[in-house]
Amino acid sequence: MTIHVALAGAGAFGIKHLDAIKLIPDVKVISVVGRDLAKTQEVAQQYGIAHATTDLNESLAMGQLDAVILCTPTQMHAAQAIACMRAGKHVQVEIPLCDVLKDGQAVVQTQKETGRVAMCGHTRRFNPSHQFVRQRILAGQFRIQQMDVQTYFFRRTNINALGQPRSWTDHLLWHHAAHTVDLFAYQAQSPVVQANAIQGPIHPNLGIAMDMSIQLKAANGAICTLSLSFNNEGPLGTFFRYIGDTATYIARYDDLFNGKDEKIDVSKVDVSMNGIELQDREFFAAIREGREPNASVAQVLPCYEVLHKLEGQLGA
Repeated sequence: MTIHVALAGAGAFGIKHLDAIKLIPDVKVISVVGRDLAKTQEVAQQYGIAHATTDLNESLAMGQLDAVILCTPTQMHAAQAIACMRAGKHVQVEIPLCDVLKDGQAVVQTQKETGRVAMCGHTRRFNPSHQFVRQRILAGQFRIQQMDVQTYFFRRTNINALGQPRSWTDHLLWHHAAHTVDLFAYQAQSPVVQANAIQGPIHPNLGIAMDMSIQLKAANGAICTLSLSFNNEGPLGTFFRYIGDTATYIARYDDLFNGKDEKIDVSKVDVSMNGIELQDREFFAAIREGREPNASVAQVLPCYEVLHKLEGQLGA
């Protein structure tokens, strides 16, 4: 059975999903949704997609459509995810699930009511580097004592990962911190019970803090220190240092190194070295198998509960 998919949001991350889906058998993108029709049609033509529109509802009305991947602005995620499920479609919404906790709670409630597969793009759960560490944890060979994480970008204007103008403002807390808050609890196998945050000055034009520091503690005693910045002139991305009882690991996206910066071969961890592809494979497998996916909206909701508490501390 071929799963027919619509992609909403044909920007930098939407393209990553289109590239990933090309590698997954029996999945076909039949519609692409974007803000600018001409640009959306250009993407559709490039990827051989028959339908292009600026209206998500137009795609949801397609009878053969099974699922939707949402790569739209953060502020639209929750409402669009709910609309997809109400229309009878499975949905994968890119991280973050929401930027207001009650909206995320509404998504989880809608999933329960509709029984659709609903997943959030917490890619770190799927990167081979983090999967390797996860396997050691589940085998009882490694226990996290501390995670030290740096999330650094140079983004003083509204641009996306391709350096193109962006119509919305990204957020260190609700987007970039979400990756680490979720991954820390997931890898520690223990809920976050203590969380503290401080932030730097608010940018006069963007209206957001450009620098932030977060501390987390899990119920089992593991701790995490997360530094985030949009002001960093240097290598961009997120870099994880796992300090444990038997080893130290450094994860840089899909690549993994030991504490001495010697590369670890993670090529056999999964069927691909591409975290986005592995994330999408899990989404489609869950649809076929009628099961809850890893990184389901219910599984990641505790992360957003922590972010909500941190936002309160920051006085937002």
